[in-house]
Amino acid sequence: MYKKIVVAVEIGALASGEKTFRKAATLLDSGGEIILLNVVEDVPTYVAIDLPAELIENAIKDGREKLEALVVTTGIPASIEISHGRPASGILAAAEAHGADLIILASHVPDFSNYFIGATADRVVRHAKCSVLVDRQR
Repeated sequence: MYKKIVVAVEIGALASGEKTFRKAATLLDSGGEIILLNVVEDVPTYVAIDLPAELIENAIKDGREKLEALVVTTGIPASIEISHGRPASGILAAAEAHGADLIILASHVPDFSNYFIGATADRVVRHAKCSVLVDRQR
């Protein structure tokens, strides 16, 4: 079992995140800790010009509220962390900062585009310094 698990949750796919969160709870050692993580992607500057200035702030606030609701709904205790930047980099940084021994994230069935640009899960698996569980979602 694992002592510290980072569960990466995409707010746009909260149902998948809940399944992954519940799976993490079954893998957690007694006295262990789960960190629910959402990484808000930065908006490129050329796009940000046409968007409200508080877009990132609102996304961070929304992410925190939804993860807090997920903790309440499931009854599973967890710390909540919101960061921003590239998702794979944010997940890897959080795992390293917390000394995680497992990262869990959901992944959809790859399509043709994933073979050229790569999915977040692919990047996390390649670069993580701890175990990674990719929960295949359909």
